[in-house]
Order: sequence, then C-alpha cells, then structure tokens
Amino acid sequence: MKKRIRIRYEGAVQGVGFRPHIYRLAQAYHLSGWVNNDSAGVTVEVEGEDSEIESFLKESVEKAPVLARIRSVQKSEIALEGGNKFLIRESEKNQAVSTQVSADAATCPDCLKELFDPQDRRFRYPFTNCTNCGPRFTIIEKIPYDRPYTTMKVFKMCSECEAEYHNPEDRRFHAQPNACPKCGPELVLLDANGKRIKGDPIRNAIMLLKKGKIIAIKSLGGFQLAVDARNQRAVKTLRDRKIREDKPFALMAPDLESIKKYAEVSDAEADLLLSPERPIVLLKKLPGQKLASSVAPNQKNLGFMLPYTPLHHLLMQESKMILVMTSGNLSDEPISYQDLEAKKRLKRIADFFLTHNRRIHIRCDDSVVRVFEKDIYPLRRARGYVPRPLELRFSEKRSLLAVGAQLKNTFALAKAGQVLVSHHIGDLDNLETFRAFEQGIKHFQKIFEIKPELVVYDLHPDYLSTQYALSLKIPRIGVQHHYAHTASVMAEHNLTGPVIGVSMDGTGYGTDDAVWGGEFLIVDWNSFERKAHLRYIPMPGGEKAIKENYRMALAWLESIYGQDLWHLKIPFLKKLKRAEIEFLLNATAKGINAPLTSSMGRLFDAVSAILGLRMLANYEGQPAIELEMIADELESGYYQFRYEEENDKIIIDPVPVISRLVEELAKNGNREKISARFHNGISRMIVEVCEKLREQSGISAVALSGGVFQNFRLLSQATALLREKKFKVYVHRMVPTNDGGISLGQAAIGLRRMKDVFSSANES
Repeated sequence: MKKRIRIRYEGAVQGVGFRPHIYRLAQAYHLSGWVNNDSAGVTVEVEGEDSEIESFLKESVEKAPVLARIRSVQKSEIALEGGNKFLIRESEKNQAVSTQVSADAATCPDCLKELFDPQDRRFRYPFTNCTNCGPRFTIIEKIPYDRPYTTMKVFKMCSECEAEYHNPEDRRFHAQPNACPKCGPELVLLDANGKRIKGDPIRNAIMLLKKGKIIAIKSLGGFQLAVDARNQRAVKTLRDRKIREDKPFALMAPDLESIKKYAEVSDAEADLLLSPERPIVLLKKLPGQKLASSVAPNQKNLGFMLPYTPLHHLLMQESKMILVMTSGNLSDEPISYQDLEAKKRLKRIADFFLTHNRRIHIRCDDSVVRVFEKDIYPLRRARGYVPRPLELRFSEKRSLLAVGAQLKNTFALAKAGQVLVSHHIGDLDNLETFRAFEQGIKHFQKIFEIKPELVVYDLHPDYLSTQYALSLKIPRIGVQHHYAHTASVMAEHNLTGPVIGVSMDGTGYGTDDAVWGGEFLIVDWNSFERKAHLRYIPMPGGEKAIKENYRMALAWLESIYGQDLWHLKIPFLKKLKRAEIEFLLNATAKGINAPLTSSMGRLFDAVSAILGLRMLANYEGQPAIELEMIADELESGYYQFRYEEENDKIIIDPVPVISRLVEELAKNGNREKISARFHNGISRMIVEVCEKLREQSGISAVALSGGVFQNFRLLSQATALLREKKFKVYVHRMVPTNDGGISLGQAAIGLRRMKDVFSSANES
C-alpha cells in the first residue's frame, strides 16, 4: 500500500551530509519526494510502498552520517502527490530556528587518503574537505548552512567541484566548503613584514621550523604559533615574545605512535586524541623524553593533540617533528583570527606567517580535556564541541542569555530545553577579550535567531559580564557563583535534586559580600543553602593576594603565630622585608583592602608559598598546580582539619593542617610528602563534611565542581573516598569544572525560574 509522509529531523543535521544520505536512501528504496534544509533542521517528504518507507525511516537514523546528531524525528502522513523523482530542494528559511550548527571536524580518513595520493587532484591540497569533515562553525555567517551563507561564498566552484557537489553518489554532494587547487583557498608563506616567500609554502615552513623559527599558522578557528618543541632556544624565544613565562604549551605530533614516545596514552585517551573533535588531551609525561624543558616547566603532564586540518597533516607528516602549537596571541589576549589583526598583533612574536585567504568568521580556540575514570573531563570547551547544544529536561519555551563569569568566560543561550554554551572566550579583564565576548553573543543570537527574554548573571558587581547583563533592558536574575557551579553538574546529569554541592575554587562572590571558594551547599533548582565552608581569613591587599600568593601564607601564619611567625624556619620569609610585611599585616588587621575569603584555592596558594614552591603566580592556579605536581603518589598520611559549629554552619578550620605542615617543614620534612598529606587531608575533609550533611539532610548525591577539581589527585581521591562511604558522585563530563562551566549552571537555573520571573512581572 502506497503512502506519503512528511518527516522533520532536528539536531546537528546540517553540514554533515544528511541530505545526501537521505537522497541515497530514497533512491535505494525507490521513493519519490524531496529533502531540504530549513531553519528547524531537515524536512523530508517521501512517497512509496509502506514497507519501503519503514525501512527508509529506520536506516535514516541508524546509518546517519558520522557527524550527524539527531535530536528528534517527527513524522506525519499527508496526501499522495505521485511522481517518480526524489529531489534535493533549495534551503528554506522559517521563522523559528531550532537546527544545530555543526562543530568543525577533523580531516576524515577518505580526505586524508586523497591528500597523500599523488594521482589525486587534491594531492597536498591543504583545504580539502567533504561532508564528513572540515570547517563548519568557524565559517558560518548565518543559517541555513549553505555556501552563500559561509565565508566560502567568495570561491566559485570549478566544473569538477561543481560536478561533485551535484552528484548524489559523491561524498562531496552538497559539501558547502568543497574546493580544490583550481578554485579554492590558496596557501601562502609571508615574512613578518608581509612579503611573500617564493616556493612551496609548506616545505619552506618546515625548513624554517627546523631552523628554530616561529611561524604563525592560520588554522580553523584562529592563528596558532608553532615552533620546534625540541629546540630549547626556540621555545624560550617564543615564551619571551609571547610574554608567557611558565604556563605550559600545547603540542602537536604527527601520529599516535609519536605521542607515545613522550607520554603515557590509555585507550580512552587515544580515543579522544583520534576523535573528530581532536582536542588537546592532558597526558602523563614519560621520564627521559627529549622535549625542551621550557615546554611545560614543573609539570608531570603534557598537552598533546593530533593534526586536525589538511594543512596540519601536511606539516606534520612531511616534517615528522613535534611542534609547540599554541594560541596565536599575547598572554591574556584572545586568539587572533583576522588576517590584518593577526599580522599586526603577532608581528613581534612570529618570524613568518603561513596563512590563506579563507576567512574565519568566528574565532575558536582548541579544546582541552583529560580522561577521568575512562571518560572525558573537559577543561576548555571550544573547537570540535561548540556549538553542540546540551539537552535539558526543561519544558520552558522562552529564551535566555547567561553571561557566565569573569575568568575563563563562556556565555550561553537557552531555549526550549536546549542550552548552547559558547566557545571559550577567556578572561574579561582584557579589553579585546571583552569585545570578543560581545561579538560572540551577537553571532550566536544571529545564527540561532534567539532574542533573549531574560538575562542571568553572576552576583559579583565588578564582573564585566555582570555589568553587560545589567545594561540590557530585559528581566534579569542574579545567581551566586558556587550555586551556578553545582547547577552546571546537575544540568549535565539531568538531576532533579537536591544534592550536596562541593564547590571549591579561587574566587566567587558570596551573599555576605565575602569571597567564597571552599563551599558545601545543599542545592535544588529553586534555591541553595550554605551548610559548611572554610574558615574566613583576610586577603592582604585584596586581589593582589592572588598573584602575590605569599600574602595568603602570611595571613594564615600571622593568624596562628602572631609576631612569632618571624621565628619560624620557613624559607620564603627570609626573602621578604620585615618592615614592608609588618606594614601590610597592620593594614590587614585594620581591615584595609583585606576582604575575607573562604577560598580553597587561596589555601592552596598559601601552602605552596610556605613550602617554598611558588611565591608569585605567573598564571592562574600556578601555585596550586606546582603543589600538586610534587605530591608523593605513594604517601597515605594526612593532616586533619578541625570542625566547629557556628550559626547552624560547619566551619572548616585549616589551622591544625597548617600548624602540622609548618612543624614538619621546620624538621626538614620532605616537601613531596607534606604536599601529599595536605592533599589527602582535604580529600578526607570533603568526605567527613559530606557525611555530616548526609546525617542532617538524608542526601547522598554529591556534585563536585569548581576550579580546584582540576587537581587530578584531589578529584580522584575525593571521588573514591566518597564512593567508599556510599555516596553517588557526579562530576563534569560536558563543560569544564572551572568557570567555563558557570554559564551552563546560570542558564539551567534561569530556565527553571523563568515562569516565576514572568508571572511576578505580570502580577506587578
């Protein structure tokens, strides 16, 4: 029996070869009808025998292209129209946008084979792609995803590319960035003054890299700075020019086997390295490897990625080098992505530019992840993952904007239970980064045609993201920082609550105007209650104590020992001028520029200085990272925290911990063991406090979030110990545990509270 049905596929179904997939299936099952892209996804009408349509429907989902992610399939029977052809129609534009724009994808095996085949017309062509790979998010100007709406619109396809584009049997059928050496983008090598270097750009670039030169490479989402990772002088020069003293550099290797010469690689880590997303993966460094020591100073880990564009593959396979491949920017600035801007900003860093004339529409950094318990644990979510939406089980149809935090900023747009978390923006303290934040919001609103009806922001009045939110003439909700951290974990796992939120980081504005960061909260979607936190301590000099972390050590030592601190056998005290420090501590005692903090991040800073590891931080989290790096992996001893009750809250006092480690240090104690005992003590404290809160509340679900849980030792220990005590532990799998995940938590809380906000507005 014949019938005709209309099918709507929603999700990541544009730019991934879904229409060609549907076309080929329709031909195979002798169905007539049509398929097209529209602003809601892909719409199909098919007519034919009932059994053939059922097989078509099943295979359309089960055998979908590798990059497709189908969120929903809706079908309805309609009137027969007859006909014997199946067509791919021109894309339509409807009012409501619910389609998912695809993320950029690493070069697929088929394109890679052609790239290195001397008989193929795309041999060594650095911009080859097909429906299964290549640029997507970074070249889209608006949707639907068709060539005229991308930065490829200026390249008119040659007859051969045109034939592929219109051939349903070809994997480049309707591949929007399709190109070849005849008609596509062109690669050039320029010197720092913009003069073109004659000869093969790739071979010349390899020759220059082997001579220790720094090359700015235009990649998918912006410029990268490349240098020979085994050349100490070259890496040091890059550090000096980039003004990046210690922060580790990312690395790129030709293949997986090359990485295994420098780092341990588990099966789960290999899967991530080889995935279409191709993130930077943090790996445990092998002893005795011969990389420049300045690649990742004072680190036990290396961040490796594999080539993800044809240009990378050509560079890496033809050079067989290990390259530093870091973002093209000065430290703290956003990645450069426009040609003129890049040549201006990077001229003093790069010796040469390996660039091309395919415009990048939106900048997008490399993603950074690690593996925890055989699964992904994101640290920076960007290329390869953005703008993939996160699905929430919320029915709210109104839209909102969540503006995120100040550091490691991301923003999020949400509508109809979907949250679109942006790519990594960075630290908004920098003017250029704030402009990137504003540009990113405008771009997301444009390509997804979302006009926010509500804005959600952090309570910190000095955050530029908060000030931006308050400037918008729409209803708004302020959400406490650590509540948002916990809510982001709940949103990822679709938890209905309540949970015990263990939220630990460096800075978060509290409801009492103090700086929070060592928090235990009881959280549901309606509210949170602060049930336990680290004892308050002043931050001498306010935010200066973050970069000059020895100030936090002085605060704790003075609170314990008073004037006797000068008699302590602590090396870093000898490096300070007593008169200046006494002036600082006197000002702190009077409350002059000395906000109170309960931050676990600042406690790590203090201990790092006390042990003589790090007195000044050259990048965010450096004192804590270096403290983790020296911890003895076999040490099982621990330092015990003290607990006190105050106003129905548990106050967690680190004074016994600091006293013990100072005593052991004075006895020439082993710093590696002291660091390990400090970590072990925190893990035990987390469990002990959670047990106290379970006794009070009956809650056994624990959500771990905040930048402190980037500390792998602490994360692993705390999770294992909590499970031993029969807690159900939830950690991040989709967004970073650091402030890059805040916008998701804000958006989820905003969606839950949306009805209350608008019902209150209507009543008033």
